[in-house]
Amino acid sequence: MALNKVAVVGLGQMGRGILQVCAQAGKETYGFDSVPGAGEKAVAFASKNLDDRIKKGKMTEDQKKQILGNIKLVNKMEDLKDVDLVIEAVFEDIKIKIDVFKKLDEICKPECILASNTSALQATPMASAVKRADKFIIIHFHQPPTHMKLVEVVRALQTSDATGQAAVQFCKEIGKEACDIKVDCPGFLTNRTMAPLLNEVAYCVYEGVATKEDIDKAFINGFNWPVGPVQLMDFIGLDTVQHVLEDLHIRRGGDKYCMCPLIGNMVAAGRLGVKNGIGFYDYRRK
Repeated sequence: MALNKVAVVGLGQMGRGILQVCAQAGKETYGFDSVPGAGEKAVAFASKNLDDRIKKGKMTEDQKKQILGNIKLVNKMEDLKDVDLVIEAVFEDIKIKIDVFKKLDEICKPECILASNTSALQATPMASAVKRADKFIIIHFHQPPTHMKLVEVVRALQTSDATGQAAVQFCKEIGKEACDIKVDCPGFLTNRTMAPLLNEVAYCVYEGVATKEDIDKAFINGFNWPVGPVQLMDFIGLDTVQHVLEDLHIRRGGDKYCMCPLIGNMVAAGRLGVKNGIGFYDYRRK
């Protein structure tokens, strides 16, 4: 099952990175977002990233033009009727995602695979909302998609083996390493284990155990992380961290996902991270 024509629905912080990754791999890549100007911002984001690669001698101007030429912005979802794969990257709310998938289910050709980039929601309830449940799967990229090689592939109970194999092959084709998740469980592998760690880091900031800068230094220099956990939360988005913790707390119980009050306060104050310029760190001056 060749997945050569790919669409990304939702071109926010995560979606625009997925858009670039697919285009960079030579896929005919369609981008759609209901927010006016989001598509243009996504292309500008990719252009800037590619310029950085040119400056480092990793890419030529001609290669950049070819990659950007692979991106096709569309103004309505109906323009995605002929794609082979749709990757949804809208806000982490199952009601919003299901609404998107129901629309795509009516629009896309029967053989098209519908995939969610959800970071923690289970696959089966979303698959159950569409008529092609056997062609539904989760393809969870990690932030930032342009740099992180890991993708979690999660099957719903209804997902066919052919769909699962096609998704894993697609990940290889775009230069990613697929982690095949065997159980459709909340949080999958990475967020199930990472969410408590990030929550505890937030508590360390909240309690003044160390400065955010020193906490990040500790993980970068002590555990060889490429970026510290405080800055990672900014990259993910504090609203997404909050949503993941709240959802896991409800679904898994116990106290390990009980959210640090600082996270809730930051979201309430509109400090969401890189996506709006300020989180734990201030990105507005950069």
